[in-house]
Amino acid sequence: MRRACTLQLLMFSAALVLLSTITAQGADVPQARSQADWLVTPVKTSATVTEDAAKGQLVLANGLVRRAFRTKPNFAAVDLTNLSTGASVLRGVKPEAIIELDGKRYEVGGLKGQPDYAYLAPAWLEQMTSSPDAFRFTGYATGKPQPRYEWKPKRHAPNVAWPPAGVTLVANFQPPEGLREKYRGLALSVHYELYDGIPVLAKWVTVSNGAGKEVVVGSVETEILAVNEQEKARLHVESNYAFAGMNTTFWGPDPDYKTQIDYEYKMSLLLTSKPPLGPGVHLAPGETFESFRTYVLLQDSDDRERQGLARRRMYRTLAPQAAENPILMHVRSAEPAAVRVAIDQCAAVGFEMVIMTFWSGFNIESEDPAYIARFKELVDYAHGKGVELGGYTLMCASRDAGPASNCISPQTGKPGSKFGQSACLASEWADGYFRRVLHFMDATGMDVIETDGPYHGDVCASTAHKHHVGLADSQWAQWQACVGFYHECRKRGIYINTPDWYYLNGSNKCAMGYRETNFSLPRARQILIARQNIYDGTFEKAPSMGWLFVPLVEYHGGGAAATFEPLSEHLPDLEWHLAQNFGSGVQACYRGPRLFDTDATKALVKKWVEFYKNRRAILDSDIIHVRRADGRGIDCMMHVNPQTEERALAMVYNPTERDVDTALRLPLYYTGLTDKAKVRREEGTAKEYRLDRDYSITVPVRMGPRSITWFAVGE
Repeated sequence: MRRACTLQLLMFSAALVLLSTITAQGADVPQARSQADWLVTPVKTSATVTEDAAKGQLVLANGLVRRAFRTKPNFAAVDLTNLSTGASVLRGVKPEAIIELDGKRYEVGGLKGQPDYAYLAPAWLEQMTSSPDAFRFTGYATGKPQPRYEWKPKRHAPNVAWPPAGVTLVANFQPPEGLREKYRGLALSVHYELYDGIPVLAKWVTVSNGAGKEVVVGSVETEILAVNEQEKARLHVESNYAFAGMNTTFWGPDPDYKTQIDYEYKMSLLLTSKPPLGPGVHLAPGETFESFRTYVLLQDSDDRERQGLARRRMYRTLAPQAAENPILMHVRSAEPAAVRVAIDQCAAVGFEMVIMTFWSGFNIESEDPAYIARFKELVDYAHGKGVELGGYTLMCASRDAGPASNCISPQTGKPGSKFGQSACLASEWADGYFRRVLHFMDATGMDVIETDGPYHGDVCASTAHKHHVGLADSQWAQWQACVGFYHECRKRGIYINTPDWYYLNGSNKCAMGYRETNFSLPRARQILIARQNIYDGTFEKAPSMGWLFVPLVEYHGGGAAATFEPLSEHLPDLEWHLAQNFGSGVQACYRGPRLFDTDATKALVKKWVEFYKNRRAILDSDIIHVRRADGRGIDCMMHVNPQTEERALAMVYNPTERDVDTALRLPLYYTGLTDKAKVRREEGTAKEYRLDRDYSITVPVRMGPRSITWFAVGE
């Protein structure tokens, strides 16, 4: 009751202030804001599109975000409001998109004549006009989101809606009058998608060439927002055109903003979402170009934890396959006898997946019938043990596919890339590569693929490759090829482990924090740094989205001090890895020939596997970051979920060589608990705590040197 009353009072007070401000400006009162915290209580308001024909206005809203458009004299976004705070994001009207056709740039929609770009007064809209050179709005359609790839819940992922529930709005445009003869039959549409329960909008552009000649789509800007100073830091923007750090979000100066305080007019308040190169697509008659998708998340706080929770909720909604979280092993040899040992040991301790790792000798491109039959037998054997099986492939990064198929450097005109050399995924060689890999997966029934070196952004200046014309379209074509392959894997239910950010295109997992040389450090340092990587990485990723690495055998270097074999001789260190990986819900790649060597080792591994499986729902839930590991005292990460029986589970680590007697503050706001909490240390007796006014409790903690404990929290 106390949380509800507090929230209602805050909302009511904010609403009064907002209402008086809006009334004074003469604008419409926006849709009523959610009374509950969307990160704690599911929002029941559905996403809708409503039209006010008299005002020439369309409104996208879902109770958390509102985006309004004028449809006269052209189509333009005139409002973007965060309904959780009442804050308006926009300070001005911009085109809905900008597209380059045959070397010339054209605005799509938008309005002209705004007197001042410091703010957008609703009264100004009545006097604003449409540019005669801009693409003109012709009508709109609504619908429901369609799946970007096939997916069904698997591997303990929650049974969530796919595609996510929501609404779509498609605004259709035609070329301006001066271009209608030149581009007769060309149709351009701007697509918007708003989802139920999250303050996220998606946007993309399609161009259909109904003209009788080829059209070159040189560049495209899919989102252009004149954002105000306050809301810039509360806007998270990303796209599915993502690989190896690729960023399509550009913040720059707004030349229309003449009243800004920066003397040189260089405040970075104009958001543009665009590819850094191209796409440079040569669109033949009858073909349709579809851009990447830009996702805009409206944050309602400057708090890092809350912003991270919102971002993780976005991924759980828009990339639900990333919630699959199998327990996996990297077996270092693909010899059948070695793989069978790994399968047997995984089945014995409860591991769920075996990946034949790099340098294992596994060849997923083989077309040898005998080789394929051998691995089909292994897959069948694994399935009989309740274990999934798959393996490693090097796609294109640092791969030499031959002079005719390698990426050509635009600087030298010779093969070369940022990795020394990379195969071009838009060459004819890639067709054979993808065909061979998918055939092998289909023929053997394998369940998982580890794609090292997926498309990572290399450009290619070749003019002889089958699937790209030249440099300008080389990034776009290679990205499309990689994404198309991942979609084929998703169609087959294959688990995709990859080192790059392909979540919004169907991948399951990438690194939680990764530097290869760290795995050659002494074990104690490896372990603590890995826990730091988990702590830092789970601000932006859910636990299931990241993998870690445990070198059971030597990896690159470090000798005996860095490795865990013989396992039975390093059980205390092995337990730390098991406890922090399973306790965080972040599955690691345990690389070696085996998981246990003695009954004691087997019992230890099984203990932590069962710990995770018995509490899978809460351990796969989001992490609240309590204290980061620094080796100077205890550290703590706490899972929270207001929808599970256990509302929180706090893992506490004492890496020091001394006893610790301290008080640990646990913030319980995101558990949904309001007045009291029952806390149990491991399997002990529960004790009731009253929540402080900030929804936290303080728990006494006594721990011995180099020890681990955990606390479960419920109603």
